[in-house]
Amino acid sequence: MAPVTGAGEEMYALVERMYPLCRSITGDGVRATLDIVGEYIPLQRHEVPTGTQVLDWTVPQEWNIRDAYIADAAGNRVVDFAASSLHVLGYSVPVSATMPLAELRGHLHTLPEHPAWVPYRTSYYKPDWGFCLAQETLDAMEDGDYEVRIDSTLADGHLTYAEHVVPGQVPDEVLVSCHVCHPSLANDNLAGIAVATLLARALARQTPYHTYRFVFAPGTIGAITWLARNAERVDRVRHGLVLACAGDPGQLTYKQSRRGDAEIDRVMRHVLTASGRPHRVTEFTPYGYDERQYCSPGFNLGVGSLTRTPYAGYPEYHTSADDLDFVSPEAMADTLAVCREAFAVLDRDRRYVNLSPHGEPQLGRRGLYDALGGRSDTKQAQMAMLWVLSLSDGEHGLLDVAERSGLPFDTVAAAADALHGAGLIKA
Repeated sequence: MAPVTGAGEEMYALVERMYPLCRSITGDGVRATLDIVGEYIPLQRHEVPTGTQVLDWTVPQEWNIRDAYIADAAGNRVVDFAASSLHVLGYSVPVSATMPLAELRGHLHTLPEHPAWVPYRTSYYKPDWGFCLAQETLDAMEDGDYEVRIDSTLADGHLTYAEHVVPGQVPDEVLVSCHVCHPSLANDNLAGIAVATLLARALARQTPYHTYRFVFAPGTIGAITWLARNAERVDRVRHGLVLACAGDPGQLTYKQSRRGDAEIDRVMRHVLTASGRPHRVTEFTPYGYDERQYCSPGFNLGVGSLTRTPYAGYPEYHTSADDLDFVSPEAMADTLAVCREAFAVLDRDRRYVNLSPHGEPQLGRRGLYDALGGRSDTKQAQMAMLWVLSLSDGEHGLLDVAERSGLPFDTVAAAADALHGAGLIKA
């Protein structure tokens, strides 16, 4: 795993700032989160009205919440939204009532197998209300009447998402997407937001080959809304990556696109293997994060998903145990480093044509061998030149060369630069 870096500490601090906010698929919590991200990178914010048809879905009413609690007969708040935004069933309708515990139980959600943890539960598209609490809290509640209060609103409003674009040398786009709809869950989803934010900032300091489009949107409905509003230009997306669960202690996991042979799939497999990091590469399934929207058959984009421990793959997933202690600067720095390595390969991969294809050109008289004299990997660099010349037929890219030769991509790309500079190949 990558050592603690300034970026790692900065991402952790960003997660800390966003952690207390109550987010959902709509509402002021999403806007407040985007306000924080907007301090790091400029964002173009989009507000899509309630009732807007987006593919097979409709933008729902906007949900906001100010307070919620369960109080005993003495007025003590047994469950308090102010202590954690997880305590309320997401999208709960307003409630103000007094009822016995026997009636209240039907609206309470716990995790008996983890009695100290609070679960995360929602009811986005079915009117309902409820509270989430630790099983040990419920066990301590005595029979009797309880005051139940949820000060929320469900009203026509907007779904909010934001984009950040890093212009490239070509209009072909790399899409980076993360979801901004979960409340106080540090790994799912705040670590992904933090990694995406610092990745965007790092790319903006360069002049990348591709154009990079970062989408910060609520899960499922947000990605669907983005696709519906960009259907006419979605063919510009050549590669893509969904970021989530980016800060836990598990090994990196790359889930391939629906295609399975998209260039992003090849790049991620190559980078993870060449880096020597412990990792897994898994096949696509239509379950998980928003890769399933981008990869749906009508779009079939080359979009994979990068996580550490995958969706629902750790006990802390969607519980209060996914807290600030569960994520680390080291893990986020490692995830960020892999993204940067992968995008460096995407940006440098080219197809070349050998301009001296009849026999091996004399490299020595062009000073190419002499230029390698001080390198510790001289033999590798020489072999890379020969491999690039051999496969520069207009059909093979540098990633093909690296995979077939077993040489590091950076060595192959440096050889191509040298050969191009000597006039032996052209893009």
